[in-house]
Parts: sequence; structure tokens; C-alpha cells
Amino acid sequence: MDDSIQVWRRPEVVAWSQWLLDSYRRCVGRELMQRVGGSEAQAQALFTAPFVVVSHGTEADPILNYGSQLALTLWEMTWDQLVQTPSRLTAEPVNRDERARMLEQARVQGYLDNYRGVRMSRRGRRFLIEQALVWTVVDQAGCRRGQAATFSRWIFLEPTESGHTLPSE
Repeated sequence: MDDSIQVWRRPEVVAWSQWLLDSYRRCVGRELMQRVGGSEAQAQALFTAPFVVVSHGTEADPILNYGSQLALTLWEMTWDQLVQTPSRLTAEPVNRDERARMLEQARVQGYLDNYRGVRMSRRGRRFLIEQALVWTVVDQAGCRRGQAATFSRWIFLEPTESGHTLPSE
């Protein structure tokens, strides 16, 4: 059975979804999505949104702690696989320093808009994300709990014989 079915109903996911939505509004000054209904309905809407939402915690080597259904599909993971994955592993080793710099800039500024970078699925499929927004997740008391990203544009990349990548059709 797919462990991500109705994961949005779990109390910890409902609570985290509220922190994601509230933090986005606080950092960016607008809503990530239309918020209708109670916390559980909003958690479901966020999980099934037509855009990617992914986040990690504040550990020394941050672990992914949330991925919308579209994020799970893009990274080719189940929920249980996602929440055990160090977020640095979503980028190839060659791209990890650039990713770390971007995350630090977003942490210092509160959020970073219009980010683009190459990421890699669990099965090694590479893709370029574009126009991503990265923000700091805080709880009701304003304590930093992690970072999140959202985007709705990506292009799959395929290696060429020369080792360069081209957009896949």
C-alpha cells in the first residue's frame, strides 16, 4: 500500500502544513494557495496542489520532512523514503555547494525568489527546476523550524555523449 495516501491527515503533517502556509505568508507577503476550510482541508489542498512543495528541518544535515504529492512523484520517492532522506541528496555532489549557498542566502534574507538549479531523483533522473521560491519555516512563536521550497516549472535533463545535458523531450 502506498504510504503517501492521505498522509496529509496525520496530525504532524497537518501542523507542519500550517507552519508552511503561515511562514510563506509572513516571508513573502501573500498566500501560497487559497486557504479554504480548516487545517486538515488546507493540508490536503497543499499536499495535492498543482505545484511542488518540499521542506527540511534544522538538523546539522537537514532531513526532508515534507513533500507534496507532486514532489514525491518528481523525486521518485514514497513518503517514508522522503522523510528519511538528507535534503542534500536531492542534488548531485557537483551541485551541492551551490545549493548550500542558496539555502544560506534564503535563511539570511528570509526567502529567495526565482531560484534555478539542477536536482536529481532517487533513481538518478536529473531535472532543472526554475523560478523556485525558498523560504524559512517558523512556528507560531517565530522559532526557525526549517526551510521550504515551491516551484511549478522543471525540465528533465538527459546526458549527451559528451557528458553535457540537454532538456529531454
